Amino acid sequence: MRSTLTFVALTALATPAFADVTAIADLPRNQPVTVAGTVERFHDEDEIRLTDETGSVRVYLGPQPVALDLGQKVEVTGFLEGDLIGREIYAREIVMEDGTVIAIDSRYE
Repeated sequence: MRSTLTFVALTALATPAFADVTAIADLPRNQPVTVAGTVERFHDEDEIRLTDETGSVRVYLGPQPVALDLGQKVEVTGFLEGDLIGREIYAREIVMEDGTVIAIDSRYE
């Protein structure tokens, strides 16, 4: 029992602390959000389209370059702005598949 608890505790410590992940189709407008998905498209050097099984959303990456690849799975935490015409997440943090966390400079706010 003790070894199982130790394993669970070590696993929890080795895994980045994520916020609750929301499906893209269920994103609440004008609130902080965390989504997980696949990089589907680059709109330009500072914006991507992220998809999951429920939909897609634009993600603004900020003023500094972030090295991402098409097809790469990531988790993005940020603020969703949107209206009836479109919506976009202003990223604050990206977590790569390997657990690497990239903090996004939020000078765009």
